[in-house]
Order: sequence, then C-alpha cells, then structure tokens
Amino acid sequence: MVDLESEVPPLPPRYRFRDLLLGDQGWQNDDRVQVEFYMNENTFKERLKLFFIKNQRSSLRIRLFNFSLKLLSCLLYIIRVLLETPSQGNEWSHIFWVNRSLPLWGLQVSVALISLFETILLGYLSYKGNIWEQILRIPFILEIINAVPFIISIFWPSLRNLFVPVFLNCWLAKHALENMINDLHRAIQRTQSAMFNQVLILISTLLCLIFTCICGIQHLERIGKKLNLFDSLYFCIVTFSTVGFGDVTPETWSSKLFVVAMICVALVVLPIQFEQLAYLWMERQKSGGNYSRHRAQTEKHVVLCVTSLKIDLLMDFLNEFYAHPRLQDYYVVILCPTEMDVQVRRVLQIPMWSQRVIYLQGSALKDQDLLRAKMDDAEACFILSSRCEVDRTSSDHQTILRAWAVKDFAPNCPLYVQILKPENKFHIKFVDHVVCEEEFKYAMLALNCICPATSTLITLLVHTSRGQEGQQSPEQWQKMYGRCSGNEVYHIVLEESSFFAEYEGKSFTYASFHAHKKFGVCLIGVRREDNKNILLNPGPRYIMNASDICFYINITKEENSAFKNQDQKRKSNVSRSFYHGPSRLPVHSIIASMGTVAIDLQDTSCRSGSGPTLSLPAEGGKETRRPSIAPVLEVADTSSIQTCDLLSDQSEDEATPDEEVSSNLEYAKGYPPYSPYIGSSPTFCHLLHEKVPFCCLRLDKSCQHNYYEDAKAYGFKNKLIIVAAETAGNGLYNFIVPLRAYYRPKKELNPIVLLLDNPLDDLLRCGVTFAANMVVVDKESTMSAEEDYMADAKTIVNVQTLFRLFSSLSIITELTHPANMRFMQFRAKDCYSLALSKLEKKERERGSNLAFMFRLPFAAGRVFSISMLDTLLYQSFVKDYMISITRLLLGLDTIPGSGFLCSMKITEDDLWIRTYARLYQKLCSSTGDVPIGIYRTESQKLTTSESQISITVEEWEDTKDCKDQGHHRSSHRNSTSSDQSDHPLLRRKSMQWARRLSRKGPKHAGKTAEKITQQRLNLYRRSERQELAELVKNRMKHLGLSTVGYDEMNDHQSTLSYILINPSPDTRIELNDVVYLIRPDPLAYLPNSEPSRKNSICNAPGHDSKEETQL
Repeated sequence: MVDLESEVPPLPPRYRFRDLLLGDQGWQNDDRVQVEFYMNENTFKERLKLFFIKNQRSSLRIRLFNFSLKLLSCLLYIIRVLLETPSQGNEWSHIFWVNRSLPLWGLQVSVALISLFETILLGYLSYKGNIWEQILRIPFILEIINAVPFIISIFWPSLRNLFVPVFLNCWLAKHALENMINDLHRAIQRTQSAMFNQVLILISTLLCLIFTCICGIQHLERIGKKLNLFDSLYFCIVTFSTVGFGDVTPETWSSKLFVVAMICVALVVLPIQFEQLAYLWMERQKSGGNYSRHRAQTEKHVVLCVTSLKIDLLMDFLNEFYAHPRLQDYYVVILCPTEMDVQVRRVLQIPMWSQRVIYLQGSALKDQDLLRAKMDDAEACFILSSRCEVDRTSSDHQTILRAWAVKDFAPNCPLYVQILKPENKFHIKFVDHVVCEEEFKYAMLALNCICPATSTLITLLVHTSRGQEGQQSPEQWQKMYGRCSGNEVYHIVLEESSFFAEYEGKSFTYASFHAHKKFGVCLIGVRREDNKNILLNPGPRYIMNASDICFYINITKEENSAFKNQDQKRKSNVSRSFYHGPSRLPVHSIIASMGTVAIDLQDTSCRSGSGPTLSLPAEGGKETRRPSIAPVLEVADTSSIQTCDLLSDQSEDEATPDEEVSSNLEYAKGYPPYSPYIGSSPTFCHLLHEKVPFCCLRLDKSCQHNYYEDAKAYGFKNKLIIVAAETAGNGLYNFIVPLRAYYRPKKELNPIVLLLDNPLDDLLRCGVTFAANMVVVDKESTMSAEEDYMADAKTIVNVQTLFRLFSSLSIITELTHPANMRFMQFRAKDCYSLALSKLEKKERERGSNLAFMFRLPFAAGRVFSISMLDTLLYQSFVKDYMISITRLLLGLDTIPGSGFLCSMKITEDDLWIRTYARLYQKLCSSTGDVPIGIYRTESQKLTTSESQISITVEEWEDTKDCKDQGHHRSSHRNSTSSDQSDHPLLRRKSMQWARRLSRKGPKHAGKTAEKITQQRLNLYRRSERQELAELVKNRMKHLGLSTVGYDEMNDHQSTLSYILINPSPDTRIELNDVVYLIRPDPLAYLPNSEPSRKNSICNAPGHDSKEETQL
C-alpha cells in the first residue's frame, strides 16, 4: 500500500481539485511549457531606451549631464576668447582661423566626442522609421556643426585652429534644460507649472539671443574694431533695449548683417514667447495657480470647497472666520470648479482680502487640485453644499464625494461638512463636524411655535459680534437689542476660571446664579473631563468639579475680560439695587436682609410643562412685608426634593377622572418605533397607543374610519400648527418631535397639519382661521432662479397674500436669502421701515455681521434664512462644541442628564419679582431652571378716536414732521398689523394735520371738513378690508365651512418684539415677557426602582406597546 502511494505523483496544487472533478488524467503526462512575458523589453535596444528615455530618474541624470556638457563647451569658448591675443591687420583669415592652445583643443575635442556619441545614440533609440526626421532636426544639425570639425581635426592636425561656432551650444543647453525640467517634474511626481516652464523658456531664450549676439559680434569684429566680450555685451544690451547710444557700433558689413539678422530673430521669437506667457498668465488668473509647499509648511491655511462661489457666501465666511482674533494669520484657499465670478474677483482684489484669500479653480475629486491647495497641510477643510440647486439630493451627492476624496487624500485633515438632506448624513459619519440643514431648519421652525423667536435666538448666538450694533440709535430698544446680541457661548476650565473657580464642590444651579449675580455671565452647561457629552443645566444635584469645562454666555470670553476692583460703597449700592442687601453676607443670611422672614423651600418637585410657578409666596406676620425669594443652596437638599412621577403629566391631576382615563387610553410616552432616516437621535415623546391608518391622515377626505373633511369638524381643543411645504420629506421628523416631546403636557399638544399646496380652499379646510401658527417652508423648486435673489419671490408674495387675508395669523417664514427679509409684510409708505433700512445700511458700513438684525420680522422671529446658520459651521473651527450645544438646544440630540430649551410667560402674578436678577434667583431656587434671555413685546393699545382719524402718507405726509416723529417715537408697528392706518406715526400725523386745518379756517368749517375727510378715508379703509373679508367668508360658505372663527378686524394693536440674550441683572421684567429657560432633564431625577403606575406601561423596556406606537 505504501509502495502504491509512493508511485503516484502528487497533483499540482493549482489543478488538483478541478482535475479530480473533471476526471482529467492529463496531469500524469504533464507537457506544460513555461512562458516568459515582455521578452521584447529584454533586447539591448529596449534596455538602452529604458535607461536613457523611459526611466524618469536615469533620464533626468542623462539630461542633466548633457546640459552641463553644453555649458562647459560655452565656457571653453569664452576661455579661448579671453586667452587669445588680438591679431594685427584686417584680413578675412582672422575670421576663419583662431589661436587655440593644445590643452584647450583637447578638452573641446573630448566634449565634442561625448556630445556627438550621445546625440547619435539618442537618435538611434528614438528612430521610428523616418531617418530624415532625425537628421533634419535643429538640435541634431547644431550638434553636427559644433562637434564634427573637432573630430576631423584629430585626423587632420592643420584644422586644429579652425574657427568653430561653439557658442551655438547655448541653444542646445536651452533644449536640454526644457527636457530636464519635464523629467524633473515626472521624477518627483509633481504637476508641473506651465507658467513656470514658460517663464523659464522666455528667460533662457533671451539669454541665448544675447549670448549668441555677443559672441558673433566679437568674432566678426576681429577684422574691425577688435571688440572684446565686455564691449560686445554693452553693445547688445544697448541695442536690444532700444536705447542705442551709438558709442559702440559694428564696422564691418558682416557684423552689421549679423546684427540685423539677430534683431529680426528677436522680433520674431520674443513676441511669440511673450504672447504665450501672457496667455498662461490669464489662464493662471482664472485657475488660481498653486499654493506653494513652502507657504503651506510655514503658514496656516484652511481650504473652502464649494460648487459655485457667490459673493454672499464668500463674505459670510470671511467675516465670520476672521472675526476671531487668533485666526488673523490664517490663509483661506478656495477650491471651486467654476471660473471666478466678477463680483468675487472684485472683492478679492481688495487689499484686505487679496493678502489672505487664494482662489484656485479645480475639483476636490482630483488629487492634482488637492495637491495645488496643499490639502494635506491644511488646518481644516470646509465643504459646503449648493442649496440653490433644484435637486438638493444631487447636491448632497456631490458633497459626499468631495468629503470622500478629501478624506482619501488627506486622512488627518479635519473636515467641516454641510449637508442638506438628513438621509444622506450617514454617508459622512467619519467627518469631524457636520451640519444638516433640514434638521436644524425644521427644529427651529418647530421651536418657534413653542418658544417664540427661537430662530432669532440661535442665529444671534452663533454669530460673532461685539454687541456694538444699534448703540448709536436714538431708540432704546435698538440699543438694548444690539447690546445683548453680542452675547456668545464660550468655554473655560473651572479651576482656571475667575468666574467659576470659587464654586468648586457647589451645585450647578448655585454656580450659575452666583456667577450671574457677580459677573453677569450665564452658566448654561458643563462637561466632565472624562466625558465627551455636554450637559445643559444638569440641575441642582450636579456638583461642580475642578476639571469640569464650563460653557457660559457672555459678551466676551473670560480671557479677554478685565476685573476692576471698585470701592465698597459702590458695591453695596449695586448689591442693594439687585438683592436689597449687602453682598458680603453669607447665603443663608441674605433672606434676613430682604426685609421679610418668609422663606420658600426649594421646590424640585414636578413642574408643569407650561413653565415654573412664580406665584407669590405665602406671607407670614405683617402683610406689608415684601415677598422674598429662597436662596439658591450650595448643595441640593435631598430631604426637600420630593420624589415624584416625572414621566406623568401634571396636568392630568387637574382634569376630571373621565378626561384622565380617556387621555391615558389615547397617549403614551416612549421612543418612536421607527426612524425616518439613519442617524436620527431617538427622542422620548408622546405617542399613540395604536397606529393610525394611512387613510385617516388625509384631513380633507373622509374614510371608513371617520367622516370629517375639514379641521373644524375634528373639534380640536388646541389651536393648529400648519406647515406649508412642497414635499413631506424626512426632515419633517425633526419638526414633529419637538412638538411632541415628553416634557410638554398633553393639554398643550397642538395638532399639526401638513399642507403640501396652499390654495385658498385648502387653507380654509385645514383651519387657517383658528390656527396658532403657520410655518411656510422655502420650496426647493423655487430656490434656483435666473436672478439669485428672485428665488424667494413666490414665497414672499404668497406670504403677503396670507398676511392680507388673515391679518391675525402668526406666520413663520423661511427664505433663501436674508436680504429679502425687508420684503416680508411689505408696506410701501412706511416711514419706520425706511428708517430701519437706513440703520441697516449704516451698520453694514460699520462692518457689522448682523446688519439685518433690526428688521422687525427677524427681530420678532417671524422670518429666518437657513443660510444664517452657515456661521455655525464656520464658528465650529474655533468652538468645536457649538454644533453640539445648538443641537441640544433645538432638541435634535438628547443626552441623559442634559436639559432642554423651553419658555415661560410673565403674567401679572409674576411682576412682584421685578428684576431679571430676582427672576434668576427664583428659578434656580425653586425649579432649577436657568434663564438665558427674554423675548419682549412692546405694545400700545389704540383709542377709538385715534383709530378713526387716518390718512395716507402719500397725500398728507409732511416731510419735516415725518422726520421729527421718526426720531422721537416710542412705540412701533408690528409686522403683522393689518393696515397702514394702524401705524401710530400716521395717526399722529393725521391728528396734527387736523389741528392745522382747524387753525387755518373757521371753527365750524374745520370740524365739518375734518369729519367729511375722516368719513371718506374710513370708508376707503373699511371697503378694502371688507372686500377681503367678504371674499374669504363667501368662499368659506361655498365650501360649507363656518365663518365664526374668522374676524378680519381682530388685530388693532401695534407691537414690536425683540430678544434680549443674557440681559443685565437689573433689567426690569415686564408684562407678557417670554423668558427662555434651560430646564433640567426630569428623567435625571427618576428613581431606578418602583416605576410609577402611570408610566409603567411605557417605561418598561421591551414592552410591546413601544413597538406599535407612533407619532
């Protein structure tokens, strides 16, 4: 058996299994032949060609040797001329014969032999079948002229002193230099610069012309003036520079003819070279050239990759990027595939930007262009999507490919990417920072419905400003609004901070309140040293550590702040004005200095989602004592913290038992079972127990489950929120979730209606007459227009129509271009809007990045542009935490223990608090909330007598009085007021005009004329309003809808709204102020055991109800 196995040859490894399956026994008679490939490259000629031509490095060495050889031959010619003694006489033999020493002749013969051999060898290797093509080449002819006479002189000694024009080797050196530069770029794997090559060719051509002319004239003048090389050089420079002094001139006809020939050659060759150089220079200006490696290694630069560069995008980036002091020495390299725009070119020619910004025309998908931009040495790369394209998904695909290309080329370069669609975000999870436009847009629109002007709040926080906007305005609200707009988010380590170092070991709310009390800074969040997650207002149970990173809102960062020691008297006065007692007293003694003995215990029990309770505390003893506010404890008193069911809804306890049972059967709390796209953050929110059939989602059509065809028939208890969008994209998920968040009480959940088209009939059916808010999302199909700023035309006109038809409707609009905000709810004869326009222009001239902030619709939070959030991505280069904080504020991310943004409204019962400092203390001591700002609305009720007298500016405006009144008015018109007649300035003007009329004529005649004019104007005004009202009512009757909820005359109030971010502690709170709060996470206080009865169904992990619930 062993012998049999030893006789069987082993199967070849490659064919063993295949041959056994096929039964092929041909392997036993193996007659395979080994084949060698590329044998043609093993020939002697191919090996020589590989060494002399194909191989980059060896070819470069050969050409360098050839270049050195030609320069050596020219140098030997100069040595021969300098060593030669001038001959006597003017015989023509001096032209053909020279004096050449034997050593010099030997060197020239050696050089000639090597050069000729190399030329013949290269001609043989490059031979392609046409011998004349090789022979008639100019370099070959010059080589024959310069080398063959020396070789002949070896065999014929009498020809050793024969003149040979060796100086013509300079042209061969020029040819070798060009080839050597090409091989050099190939050898070091770099893209050659055509501009550099052309400049080198031009310089070498000019030098060769001058050198040839010098040597030729010197030799031909051997029978004339016998010029030396220096005189020949002087003559050539004077001649070619067209100066022509005439002190040195050729005498012989041969030298004169040579000069004429050389001038003709120069007139032909040099213009061609200059033309090519000019063309390359123009192309270089278009493409931008290169960013040198030396600059990249010695300077810091960032790269901006865009599809098309518009002037607004460029200025927003540059203004925000260079607003930070430590970025002043950075360079910005713009990589764009399109040619530079005329406006962009004009801006980049300004000295301030021309020394900092470099424009390169190229694609991020090409390694050559990335190499030009020195992407591997860049500090960061910003990749922006083109939001002006109709197909936003296609724009995202381009952005994704750019991000992949940059990551492949420069893996260590930090990436800052802007994406449009949320479903495309998971393709670029590897980037360092990403901003999804639709996520932020819909989240801000949703929070605008809950917390008014959230979009304005976020926009002001992410813009870099010094708070100097509006400081020269005569109006107080503009000064306050502009000053508070300079607040930004900064960070500092606790132990290194003068603001927060003393609060180590204290609770977060204690540190936040006392830092605001002492320094005016608003501590909003922290981050542990060993944790990457930022916690916004972690609550009174959080104890500050020395290594914590504190995030606070202030006008400037602490490093740029100076702390001045004031006298004790001033400190005492300031303390009394804020807290009615000296600040030197300990915390537990502050109450005694407030003039009362009533103390509120710290209340960390359940809070209503509508806001904390700021009711007047129970008064004890004398009723004349002022109410007090409990101190903020250094450490939370666990004995006073009432453990309660924070997942339950407190409003349910106030409802009747029947309502509570029905509410519990309808709603549950949990996480959405399905995610519309990859990468969405799960959010704990209100859900339905059972999935609603798709047919029931159509509001205007009945189905087998219900018979309702309009919003009124549903009998919603709360007002509607209408979203007018072009398509129901995945981004709407981020609109719905904040409105259904778990911390919102069920009684305040607003029904959401998605309106994909907005004709009047659909608007009336969806309940626009009793809607709380209407959100108008910018439509993708209108974002692209022939004229850029016309992209918002359709949206603006549609919103203006809604504004005229439904004057009381709160409309929140998204625009593509921020500059178009001035057209929102436009009135042509509005003096105050004209004054705001002038103010905006002045602020822009002063270099403000927030010139648009004083527009009334923006200040009130009724309009915003997503392009304003581009600065969030730019600011992340300096503040890498800004995107995370913004996502937490908007509810896009939820981190256990981190708070959320909400608001509360100041009522008459809350005015006893008086100042913002006392409000801060009340919130921190009772609920643990941290206020960050105020949304203030100034209003003025109109009397009947004033409203009846109304004139138009066009007919009755007095220019001088209008200007005076524009400077001294104290109340302003709301952007949603129904008509021009509601403008207080116009009403004042009409009153003054009426008085002037009464003074001019008889008393009874003036009253009669005034009365007639009033009646006529009121009739005109009423007729216009009634015409619109009748149109709407008739249409509602035609559709079978009730007209009870529609009232065209319900808005007779001029209002002005604006935001105060982190106002000063002594700011007085006013009625109807909306306070922005960061509320602690209620789930952070949830006990780990014994879940409550109400939420046990939804809170139990793995319960079936979680899988079947939906938004």
